[in-house]
Order: sequence, then C-alpha cells, then structure tokens
Amino acid sequence: MDIASRLIIITFTFGALILIALVIFLIYLLMFDRNQKHHAILRNYPVLGRVRYFLEKIGPELRQYFFNGDNEGKPFSRDDYEHIVKSAKYMRDVVAFGSKRDFDEEGLFVRNDMFPKLAEEEKFDREIKVITKRCILLKDPLFSQREEKWEDEESSAYLLHDHDAVVIGPNTKHPFRLKGLIGMSAMSYGSLGYNAITALSEGLALAKGTWMNTGEGGLSSYHLKGGVDIIMQIGPAMFGVRDKFGEMDWDELKLKSEIPQVKAFEIKLAQGAKTRGGHIDAEKVTPEIAEIRKVEPFKSIDSPNRFHQFSDIPTMCEFIERIRNHTGKPVGMKMVVGGNDSVEELAKYMKETGKGPDFITVDGGEGGTGASYQELIDSVGLPIKSALPIVVSTLQKYGVRDRVKIIASGKLFSPDRIAIALAMGADLVNIARGFMITIGCIQTLKCQSNACPVGVATTDPELQKALVIDEKKYRVVNFLVTLRKGLFRISAAAGLDSPVHFQPKHISYKDGKGVVTSLEDILHEIRQQIGVNEPKKQKFLINRTIHKQ
Repeated sequence: MDIASRLIIITFTFGALILIALVIFLIYLLMFDRNQKHHAILRNYPVLGRVRYFLEKIGPELRQYFFNGDNEGKPFSRDDYEHIVKSAKYMRDVVAFGSKRDFDEEGLFVRNDMFPKLAEEEKFDREIKVITKRCILLKDPLFSQREEKWEDEESSAYLLHDHDAVVIGPNTKHPFRLKGLIGMSAMSYGSLGYNAITALSEGLALAKGTWMNTGEGGLSSYHLKGGVDIIMQIGPAMFGVRDKFGEMDWDELKLKSEIPQVKAFEIKLAQGAKTRGGHIDAEKVTPEIAEIRKVEPFKSIDSPNRFHQFSDIPTMCEFIERIRNHTGKPVGMKMVVGGNDSVEELAKYMKETGKGPDFITVDGGEGGTGASYQELIDSVGLPIKSALPIVVSTLQKYGVRDRVKIIASGKLFSPDRIAIALAMGADLVNIARGFMITIGCIQTLKCQSNACPVGVATTDPELQKALVIDEKKYRVVNFLVTLRKGLFRISAAAGLDSPVHFQPKHISYKDGKGVVTSLEDILHEIRQQIGVNEPKKQKFLINRTIHKQ
C-alpha cells in the first residue's frame, strides 16, 4: 500500500471518529435537554431551543449592528454613539444631507439670531493651543480593513476668555477657577480600570481648562497621572478618607487637600441612575483598590444610602463647613431632584445662615452608572431638563443663586444639549458616558460584570490590555475640544459671543401641534409655582413638559 492510500485511510478514519464523537455528543445533549427541568422549550424542542438561546445571547449585538435604526437604541442611539466616536477619532462633527431628527415631535430648539456673530467676534482665549493627534481616513473598502493614519494636529483649546472664567468658591482660601465649561463626571477607579482612568486623566490634561471627578471610590494615582485638575468626591462610605471604622479621617482628608491637583471636594448625596449608595463586587476589589478606598481586599463593598454623619440640612451644611475650613478648598454637593420642595429647605437655610455648598451638581435621572436597579434607573429622580429649573428658581427665590455654581449632568454630550442646559441656568456641565465612548466603550451593557470586552469598565488585567492609553488619550482631547468649538459655534448662531451668555430667551419649545413657546415663559410658570417673586405675565401658558427633545 502506497503512502497516498495510507493517508486517505487515516484521514477517513480520523474524520469518521470526529463524526461519531459529534453524533454521540449531540445524542447526549438531546437526552440531557429532554430530561433537564429548568427550560421548558429545551424539553420539547431541544434543537430549536438551543438555536433560540443562542440568538437570544447575541440579540443585543444583532439589534445594535443590524436591526436598530440610526435614531433607535438605548441608552445612546447609533447616531449619538457615532457622533461621539467620529468627533473623538477624526475631530470631525460634520454631517451630510440633512437632520434625522423628527421635527414633528415636541422639543427644544436654540433660537438663531438674524445677525449671528462672525468667527472673529467670538470671545474666547485665542492664545492657548492644544497639541493632539487625529485620525485621517485614507481608504474604507468593503471587504478589508480601512486604511487610516494618525497625524499631529494643533488646535485652539476654545477656552473661555479670562473675563468669562467661572470661579467656584471665590471666598475660600483656594478658589477653583475654570476656563472650560465641560468636565468629566464622577467615575471611580474600580468601576473603570487603570488604563481607562489614565487615558482620561492624560487626555483631559492635554485639553486644558477642565477637570475630572474621582467618583466616590477615592483618589488614585491614575486620576493624578495626567496632571488634570481634580474634584475629589466623598460618598457616604468615605472611601479614600476613612478610618478603619468608616468615619472621616481628617488627617487623611488634609493630606489629600494638599495635593496641588485637588481643587475641590464634592459630597455625594445621590446619583441620577441610583439614588442609593454604590456597590462594587468582590472580584473588583483588588489589593490596590482596597488600599485606595481604605477597605479589605476581595470583599464586596457597599456605600450606604446616605451619610450617617448628618441627617438634615443644618447638620449637612455644618459638615460641609468643616471640610471647607479644614482644607481651605471649595466644597460642593451632588444631588438628584425629586420635586419642587427638594431644594427649598437648603436654599432657605443658606439665606438665613450664610452657610452652604460652593457648588451643586444636579444629576438628572437619565444619567448613567456602572450598576444599579431598573426601578431606580427608570423611575426615581427627575431628568435634568426638569430638575435644573427647579434648583435655579428655588435658589433665586431665596436670593442665594449667585453664591453657588451649578454643574449639570445627564446625557449632555453634544453642543446643543449643553447650550440648553446653560440657558436653563447651569454654570458648568459634567459628562461621563461620552468620555467612556471616546476611550472605547461599545455599549455592551456589561459594566457591572467586570467582563467589559474593550477594557474600559473592568479591572481584569487581560481585558484592560485592549485599551491603549497612548491612542485613546488623544480621542479624549479631540472630543472635548470639538465640543467646545461646537458650543461657541452654536452661541454665535444665537447672536452670542460666548456660551456663558445663554439665557432662557435664547431657547424655544415647540409642542406636537407646532405651537412655539419661549423657554423664558415656561420657566416663568415654574418660578410662579415655586413662589419666586416676579411680575406676573399676562400671557396664558399651557402646562407642558420640557424634558423631551
């Protein structure tokens, strides 16, 4: 028998064995499925059942890439997601042919001026530049990898003019002065991995004039690595500034405040997506994270629903005062608004005592999180466009609005959304998920699992290798600078030389019937409900919700 015949016999035998093994495995699987007691479909239809569960498993990917329309998909539509990615990667925010927005639906619109500002009339710091890299698309063939190259790019940072800079805590020993209106919302090391936090820190530092919030997980070396300004958040569990009993370690707080990058502290009362304490699973609590948070490693940790150190407005303000006096730096609070009376007691106490926070971060119910419960995400806390007017109007009612800066957050990832928030009374804006997308997030919705496939929301060393810091940091820069540029562009269209001048009169609301109402008139109604003392308008206004756009 020649060699060729032997090879044929061996190949045939090997193939037959594989086929027999496969048949035996399928028979075993068939019998197993028919006898298991947990899945009814598998007991009656083993083969179709397996196909069904496979398709269910890949359902999110199928919907995201094949079945959802451009304006469908949650939390971010395909268009929203791609707009962020293209701004971050290509530093381009131009679209073609026309809007995909449904103009028959109700929504808010920026009022354009008949005589918009020219580019040379825009009032921003023209001296400060940003050195970054952006991607240039060379070829985008159908069946092979697209050809791209990265090139150096020098751009204006589009920071505010010195006269328009926002100052938090002007009466503190160390005021926090900002020339950028947009910063990174609270994201902890532990919820995000070290590569993600480092890329964000370095990218934000390159963009200049901004800040990053540490989240309640404590201040890590990765937050500090880029040299960006820091707002250190303190949650009810006191992570990072706690002693072994979970109480405030005032010596540790003092040490943190002496770090030059730490510009302010924020007391976290609640978050839009979870009006409760935070949670991190045991497998995410590495020895390093445990050291940063001052807890035991490899044990799941929870942050309580609220601080036990205070239980009302007076004791909370005393706590804030003590931190401010101890550190010499501005102290704010992060809250979720539940109704008209949410801020009433705080504003009244601020007027009567002169005490209170230097800034208030208002987080809308549409905000994101690494993990929470559906009933809290969907139904607890007002969205940002309803919450902001309540906070601003209540502070105005008691004459304390000018004492406190307001930071708005809740899906404010585009210039038009930011412009509307500024017109509603925000001084600054926080963004979280927009920045996550810039460093690679693909919305797999697995943040709570420590199995993020792109290395963003995970502490797994192997998975984090997917995130290349030296590439992603430039996407952070590009996204932020493009946002700032777009914000000045939309300001110019409204006849303003700077976005700091947005007011309610610059925004219109169109209902489903096409009737247009000025945001100024709508906010007048809200102020009347709250009890702000101002002249009554003669015009009758129909009650309308304004959070839908």
